[in-house]
Amino acid sequence: MEGLAKIPTFSGSTLKIIAIVSMVIDHCAYFLMDNGTILYDVMRCVGRIAFPVFAFLVAEGVAYTHNRKRYFAQLLVFAVISEVPWYLLNGSDGTHNVMFTLTLGVVALAILEKVKENSILCGVAILLIACFATWSGVDYEWRGILIIVVLNLLRNQSPTLPYPYGRMVQILCAFPLMMHYGSIGAILACAVLFLYDGTRGFIKGNAAKYGFYAFYPVHLLLIWCVITSLAR
Repeated sequence: MEGLAKIPTFSGSTLKIIAIVSMVIDHCAYFLMDNGTILYDVMRCVGRIAFPVFAFLVAEGVAYTHNRKRYFAQLLVFAVISEVPWYLLNGSDGTHNVMFTLTLGVVALAILEKVKENSILCGVAILLIACFATWSGVDYEWRGILIIVVLNLLRNQSPTLPYPYGRMVQILCAFPLMMHYGSIGAILACAVLFLYDGTRGFIKGNAAKYGFYAFYPVHLLLIWCVITSLAR
């Protein structure tokens, strides 16, 4: 990173803050504003940063966690909790919140680790999970699962491709999947991920960790409260 010493970098904690802010901006535009305005379009572009960063954090989290079963269970619990505000906002439209997508991503990575020696079985398993994500209606569907898988598969390239080249390959391979949700947002997300410095950052301890998870259902509930109050 010597050649990029003057460029600011982001810790994992900073990525979390960026993803949260982007998500709130996106959801405020989607649920509280009218489509078709310049401000709406700008906010949705900024909002497209969120999922690729969350997907990247899951890929990193699976790699670093000492207990993958607990990591999976934590995501699943908050995914179930988040269904309540998600239903209040979206009704029975057949969709499910993004934390289920991240949870399925963890399952995909666990299977990838177990059967990585058998490339055919591995590919079939990942595709089945991606198809299940689409069939069940989780947010970002099959693309969300594949983004997580690609980011995880290409994260350990430092022996042959030192920074920043390994990170560039990792991001560029995931970029076509990100583009489906908006090319400008995908470019912004890639720029954020490129600046990740590999450190954990300032968010530490169980309180901060669970607070990060809880923010998702809480902010959805607050948006629903705003909509309800405006409708009176």
